[in-house]
Amino acid sequence: MAYRFGVVSVPDGRKVHTKPMPEMGGLSIVLGFLAGFLYLWPTFEHTVPILVGGLVIALVGLIDDKYSLPPLAKLLGQVIAAVIVVQSGMLIDFVTIPFFGFHEIVWWLSYPLTVFWIVVVMNAINLIDGLDGLASGVSSIALTSMLVMAVFQYQTPLAIALCVILLAGTIGFLFFNIHPAKIFMGDTGALFIGYVIALISITGLFKSLTLFSLILPVVILGVPIFDTVFAIIRRLLKRQKISTPDKLHLHHCLMALGFSHRATVNIIYLISICFAAAAIILSRSILWGSLFIICLLLVMTQFTAEMIGLWKNRKTPLINTVRKIVVMSQTVRK
Repeated sequence: MAYRFGVVSVPDGRKVHTKPMPEMGGLSIVLGFLAGFLYLWPTFEHTVPILVGGLVIALVGLIDDKYSLPPLAKLLGQVIAAVIVVQSGMLIDFVTIPFFGFHEIVWWLSYPLTVFWIVVVMNAINLIDGLDGLASGVSSIALTSMLVMAVFQYQTPLAIALCVILLAGTIGFLFFNIHPAKIFMGDTGALFIGYVIALISITGLFKSLTLFSLILPVVILGVPIFDTVFAIIRRLLKRQKISTPDKLHLHHCLMALGFSHRATVNIIYLISICFAAAAIILSRSILWGSLFIICLLLVMTQFTAEMIGLWKNRKTPLINTVRKIVVMSQTVRK
């Protein structure tokens, strides 16, 4: 179907693949999700808005895969899908922050905050979809951790249903998307996966985890979210548009260090598993134990980066800093 209707990803300077690839794989994830959703039809007041918003974002992604929509038009479609859900009353209406406690969010701030969160997660999954099996694998890891936490809470049947249905789709698709891929998910799949993951995080799953309700979703989606944040900062510092594409994402940098396609994906899988495991432990820990885990995770991430740099005989930020300190101390001594 992708070849017949011309929904094909053509190689260019930014893309890694070297031959035209079918880009309608996301449609299979969407159709599989809809089949499971319609079969279960969760008894939830926001069921219809979730379904309508999902169809809107799938349509936006499909059109973009076919015609390459301008960034503003694609963003408008994402906002419309998010607003459809938000106007039904599905909101981030309170957060719990360590040391500051429980805080309700006023309605006029809750609406834009929820729309912003949904759009951010959609784009985070979309931006990480740069290598075979990367977005589908990272999403599967995030969904698995969400499913484990949902089962622990015993209070979020909708979250469990959404996790299971979408996880079946991402894992099933992964068999055809692992390197060398036979098909890509395109924006249709990446935006839709991000949309559903964002909704899972605000269905009550993290509201019942009163300790770190603000932090847990960010920890679970650590790789795509931080990659997106750094991409935005990088482009702002260069005085470029936020939508300007580049080859400085995490997977591009790892490949520039000399790692193979498959090794790069496996490294990011490992990092994602660490974040997901940390999120699960955080949800079951006391405050000081949680803070210890976060610090340990940051140290492990930096240590991994240093080991990669040493393995590839490249200078890393920490090594450069140590060398500068040594040189400065020698200069002062003289």
